[in-house]
Amino acid sequence: MSTWLIVADNSTARIFTMETRSSPIDEIETIVHTEARLHEQNMTSDLPGKGGGKAGTSQHAYQSEVSPKDQENLNFAKQVANELDEARKANKFTQFALVASPGFLGNLRNQLSPQTKKTICYELDKNLVHLKAKELRDHLPDTIPGLA
Repeated sequence: MSTWLIVADNSTARIFTMETRSSPIDEIETIVHTEARLHEQNMTSDLPGKGGGKAGTSQHAYQSEVSPKDQENLNFAKQVANELDEARKANKFTQFALVASPGFLGNLRNQLSPQTKKTICYELDKNLVHLKAKELRDHLPDTIPGLA
């Protein structure tokens, strides 16, 4: 079993393995959420509808509590959290470091099960998803608990 490194933003989550502090970081999976890359007006073909009132009454537009873009970000956080929960249950990792864009980090953390949250050994709120594996190491601390 190993330590995983999750590097994510609202549209991409990259999963790496790290055996030791000096061993290479190997990418094992990339999850892409293309819906998050759409412009908000293209996320839904259904614009807020008008409520049909009785004759002589005013009509009101139905507004959602969460914007379509925010909902897609939450959906992706839930998808990544589910994958991490399943991987933990399958003993694919013992712990993981989480590096994510600030807004996505909170969404992802909120979607993780309590058992999976306990396996987080390090967090960094930066968007580093587009960096190469070698460049990622420069942003990690010299020591990560549980990583030799």
